Amino acid sequence: MEEDLLNDNCTADNLPLYTFYASVMIVEFTLAVPLNLSVLYLFIFKLEFWKRNSNNLFLFNLVLADLLLLGCLPVNAYNFLHGERQSMDGRICKAMLFMLFLNRGASIGFLAVISLDRYFNVVHPGNKDFVLKKSPHISVIIWLVLLPLTIPTMLKTGCCGSHGDITDTLREVVFFTQILIPFFVLVYCTVRIVNRLKKKTVGDRTKLRRAVFLVTSVMLVFSFCFLPCTIARIVLLIFRIKDLQNAENIAVQLYADS
Repeated sequence: MEEDLLNDNCTADNLPLYTFYASVMIVEFTLAVPLNLSVLYLFIFKLEFWKRNSNNLFLFNLVLADLLLLGCLPVNAYNFLHGERQSMDGRICKAMLFMLFLNRGASIGFLAVISLDRYFNVVHPGNKDFVLKKSPHISVIIWLVLLPLTIPTMLKTGCCGSHGDITDTLREVVFFTQILIPFFVLVYCTVRIVNRLKKKTVGDRTKLRRAVFLVTSVMLVFSFCFLPCTIARIVLLIFRIKDLQNAENIAVQLYADS
């Protein structure tokens, strides 16, 4: 009986919507795999990122994080096409959640570190290259910290049907922490960098404007990629806490990672 309930919770009620999701994932996978492999080739054989302190090491790790996400897309697309929000095989479902959480955490972590590096270079030039000198150590630390934080996704008793247990609560804490804290760090760094660049009176004004545009773009991209899922998750949790079953069912269909 419990297994049937979990299977029901994994079912995609709005099959046309999930078929559309699957189509988007297939297109994304088809386009992104060769592009990411090309970037990996560039970093390894052309830039040789490991030979000098630069942001290339952090960018290389961002590409690795993207590959984790790409590995999930075919599986998720297959599930969606077969009317499942998530795989009914518990091992596959947990593995996908693990990779998605690890991808999200790594992407956010390395974006935040890149912003901190720009912050020190512009706002505190006396500490220039402070982050880059430790880039190998920082990269390893980010991955090592993320692994135990992502383990709760592997401990869930059920991917679709269990809510309210300690592992699910820990999962929510990790989810919001790994997005909101780096977001505020990113906002702080961006504001300080923009203010510092605007006050500069020496140097090429075109380069300064370009720098302001770049750091602002990073924050906007971060906001576009991660804040919508955060807001959607908050709405879903509100519906769940207030036991608004119909509203929760609708939200779950729109927000598959539930």
